[in-house]
Amino acid sequence: MNHELAKMIDHTLLKPDVTKEQIVKLSEEAKEHEFASVCVNPAWVKTAYEILKDKPEVKVCTVIGFPLGASAPEVKAFETENAIANGAEEVDMVINIGALKDKDDEAVLNDIQAVVKAAEGKALTKVIIETSLLTEEEKVRACELAVKAGADYVKTSTGFSGGGATVEDIELMRKTVGPEIGVKASGGVRDKESAEAMVKAGATRIGASAGISIVQGGTGEGDY
Repeated sequence: MNHELAKMIDHTLLKPDVTKEQIVKLSEEAKEHEFASVCVNPAWVKTAYEILKDKPEVKVCTVIGFPLGASAPEVKAFETENAIANGAEEVDMVINIGALKDKDDEAVLNDIQAVVKAAEGKALTKVIIETSLLTEEEKVRACELAVKAGADYVKTSTGFSGGGATVEDIELMRKTVGPEIGVKASGGVRDKESAEAMVKAGATRIGASAGISIVQGGTGEGDY
């Protein structure tokens, strides 16, 4: 199960004070443990790609409009194009949370579609809905809009808004999107037990800074 679990983990390091040495270490760990991807801030995509280009099964994932989701769709689209040009094969974008709360579904749809279109045929798109800031109705609506926009995954959290993934949210998201779309649990998944609970609830990807602890059965540290 550990190897299967490793292939579902995005080995993540998104703190603002990350150094090149830490990105190199993260990427080497991902190669060793055969994680699904490394998830890094856009400035580090090229560095991670250079390390991982001889290990194509380990993807380079990055974040778009992160962590607030409050940049314009055109900016998110450009950020996506730039990340892909630098070697990213997966992009995790944060929705316009305020627009969702305003019930401006058209704005949210356009926001997601801008990234989906920029990534089309080149990278997977994961849509971060930031569950800790949403009501149940808003979570459902965000997932429905992500599906309508053509995204590949819905994702719980950035890890920067005071709450992470819960089993209940994963179950709700899976129920909403159906069996065809990926569901990523991120934020606060620090050990094997919690990771397996997320998978059982319907997650197909885990975003975690504690990836090694998860696959080795320990208890990891970190917010993501």
